[in-house]
Amino acid sequence: MTETPQARRIVFLLLATLLPGLAAGIGSGALAGVQTGVLAGSLAGIVSLVIAVASESESARALTRSGETADARRRELAEERDGALLEVQTLASAIEGMDEGMWITDANGVVLRHNEALRAILGTDQELVGQRPLFLLRRTELHDAVLRACREGVTSKVEVSMDAPRNKTLEVHIAPLGGSLPGSAAVFRDVTERKRLERVRQDFVANVSHELRTPIAAILGYAETLRSGALSDARHAPQMVEIIHRQSERLGELVEDLLELSRLDAGERPLSPAPVSLGEVARQASEAMEPRAAGKRLSLQLRIPTDLTARADPKALEQVLLNLLDNAIKYTPEGGTVELIGERVGDRAQLSVRDTGLGIEAKHLPRLFERFYRVDRGRSREQGGTGLGLSIVRHLVHGMEGEVRVASQLGVGSTFTVVLPVG
Repeated sequence: MTETPQARRIVFLLLATLLPGLAAGIGSGALAGVQTGVLAGSLAGIVSLVIAVASESESARALTRSGETADARRRELAEERDGALLEVQTLASAIEGMDEGMWITDANGVVLRHNEALRAILGTDQELVGQRPLFLLRRTELHDAVLRACREGVTSKVEVSMDAPRNKTLEVHIAPLGGSLPGSAAVFRDVTERKRLERVRQDFVANVSHELRTPIAAILGYAETLRSGALSDARHAPQMVEIIHRQSERLGELVEDLLELSRLDAGERPLSPAPVSLGEVARQASEAMEPRAAGKRLSLQLRIPTDLTARADPKALEQVLLNLLDNAIKYTPEGGTVELIGERVGDRAQLSVRDTGLGIEAKHLPRLFERFYRVDRGRSREQGGTGLGLSIVRHLVHGMEGEVRVASQLGVGSTFTVVLPVG
């Protein structure tokens, strides 16, 4: 048996305890020689026993250390498991908190799991789990993309149009789960508004190009005619110069309106709503338009209570009224009437510009405030409009936390109403 340092220490301690008593007994003759030998033998046995016990204690400690190592490893594994579980829970929470919709399918393309955002995007209350893409959206391109991701590991992006009543455009990214996991994942993003803005931008560029082309062509054409010798034509030259001047003014108005819209879109014209007297602002606007009304023999009337106030930016509100009065005067035949009426309705103040003009067909009313939208393009250009005035009106009124609406009857007249918070 191997004697360990621990066993030696125990033996030394035991001998230090026993030897003084043994020595005293032998010295007094209390023990015979034979007894002395027996004691010596017993002592050797005790020492051997102590060594054995000490050695077994070392083995026990070794086993204990092995157990402690195993416990430590178990704790590490438990910590790793808890960490992985936390990551899974965090990922699940993140998916549920996404604005985009998401689903996960099995290897056959059947939906296994989805977040609640997907149900909102699809606009459905039906059960999604257990369904195939073709059943849910009736779009073969999405169904085929999911199967390619499941079977061939192909990542793709498709655009899906949803029919009425939802009328949405969805952009869907489909990818395989990867690794040894079968199936696919798809992320759905509602891009309806983005697509609408893209169409607005494209239409805007096309309309600007068209609107600029007309006055520029007129200016260049008559200028070239004058340069070619018509300048000395006393009869026609003044008419050509007048046309060039009129088209130049129209071009300037168009550019100014475009710049105004650009400033409004970019937030470069901050509005400062404050309590203002609607009667005072209306009076200033009507005085500015009085000469034009008089030129067409129109009756321009104001009917606004003196104490009527609203929260508005005075300059912006005056511009709104100038645009509305300008339109009313343009499209009201000679001898007609244009009224500016104010009233309080609950906690809102209303300003209405009412005319006895040509009126507008009902089908045009929902689009009147779009940029460059014209009820009659030929008539609008003849009157000198840019097609941007009502769009500017809407921007300014919304910037003052108000709303603008229109009512019209063909052959009777139109009423444009601005609604603002009471001051």
